[in-house]
Amino acid sequence: MKSRVTVLASLLALVSIAHSLVAQTIPKEELTFLTSEWKGERFPDGRPKIPDALVERAKKIGIDDAWTVLKNEGYTNQFEGGWKFIHDDVIVVGRAVTAMFMPSRPDVEKNIKERGTTKQGRKGNTNTWPIETLTKGDVYVADGFGKIGGGTLVGATLGNAIFSKTGNGVVFNGAARDLQELQNIKGFNAFVRDFHPSFLEEMVLMGLNTPIRMGGTMVLPGDLVIAQREGILFVPAHMAEQVIVTCEFVTRKDQFGFEMVKSNRYTTGQIDSQWTDEIKTEFLKWLGQHPELGAMTRPELDKVMSKRTW
Repeated sequence: MKSRVTVLASLLALVSIAHSLVAQTIPKEELTFLTSEWKGERFPDGRPKIPDALVERAKKIGIDDAWTVLKNEGYTNQFEGGWKFIHDDVIVVGRAVTAMFMPSRPDVEKNIKERGTTKQGRKGNTNTWPIETLTKGDVYVADGFGKIGGGTLVGATLGNAIFSKTGNGVVFNGAARDLQELQNIKGFNAFVRDFHPSFLEEMVLMGLNTPIRMGGTMVLPGDLVIAQREGILFVPAHMAEQVIVTCEFVTRKDQFGFEMVKSNRYTTGQIDSQWTDEIKTEFLKWLGQHPELGAMTRPELDKVMSKRTW
């Protein structure tokens, strides 16, 4: 009986791996292993599902403060700069859906396309396949190995398709075309290495919702993407809440501190060090008078100050 169970388990594992390879993905178990620090809800494929409410709050935080929180926790390779974008006032924030492209090789591309079309009913070039997996709030993040000419992973047609599914933008270590048309998609933005009039060529999808490298960063499926003018921060899913809560606190603390120092209630030294119970009580009272900044309980305040990552 034991041997049968072992054989059955092995067969199930092989089926799981085979199914994943069809879609160019890694097995759900492997993705869960790589993101094991995440304890929340997941998508069916194992991708961490950061709550929509947290994603919305992330749209209001500063990338500098968020970077500082990550750095102080030992995450020093999460930021990548040097991007071009369509709009300098449209941020892109959401959960990463990752794609890895490589220079095409006829035998490999032929096999991948045949497998995708015959076993999964996929159509079109492989750069359209990741779009099929997108949901609301996702950010399509693709490593196009920095290719510009012939590396245009998105144009007007795909840009509209992506935005209709996600309500969000894209981040491509590659290029985009149809700039004039893309900038007419209200709310859409593309962070790319450059823009180019060419069509996509000599590129093939080799990984979908797999770990990818974006410049000097590692990006995992489900990471929180924060793309602003300064650059792009990729926040590990399990760090998202801490980063957001801390950044929100920093904004409130700065406003509170300015008012307290201006009124000579406290000194800058008192505001910028660990707070006494008196200052914490004063802060919560002040916060209650500014509902536009959101609420915070004493336990939440104690927790964020104990981290001292701000």
